[in-house]
Amino acid sequence: MTLPSTQRTLFAGLLMAVFGIFALAANAGNDAKDKAAKDIIDTAVAAGSFNTLATALTEAGLIDTLKGDGPFTVFAPTDEAFAKIPAEQLNSILADKELLTSILTYHVVAGKVMSTDVVKLESADSLQGSSLTISTDDGVKINEAVVIKADIETSNGVIHVIDTVLVPTDGLANN
Repeated sequence: MTLPSTQRTLFAGLLMAVFGIFALAANAGNDAKDKAAKDIIDTAVAAGSFNTLATALTEAGLIDTLKGDGPFTVFAPTDEAFAKIPAEQLNSILADKELLTSILTYHVVAGKVMSTDVVKLESADSLQGSSLTISTDDGVKINEAVVIKADIETSNGVIHVIDTVLVPTDGLANN
């Protein structure tokens, strides 16, 4: 059976559309796999909005830890969050490795805690040793920091982006 040229054109167009959709779906799956193939550090660096955090992690010697197997949950403050800290105070923190390590490990929880899990919790123990308070009354907050983006999956855990640097209650006692 031979189709008229108009129907052949429509049929060819339909086939191309169907194959195009399958190609897009396959690509989307590959993009998700590529993102999940990166660890926490590589994912944060690729995002481009965690430069201060990357600098702080380097200064504290925590890069290898967060490139490790994990899994880890990181509440990652953006560059804008770090900009809320006066420059002199931030420089002082960056120069004090012990204090810096305490503050940075306060942003990390052992295990992979997705947003569906976070909203069921009232607190979580940080790697620093102090507990983080979790509130879902007005959005999701970790202490006073608002989670502005959740569930960025990595090969060794998950990142939740926050708008404020978390400081343990005794975190600035040395300054």
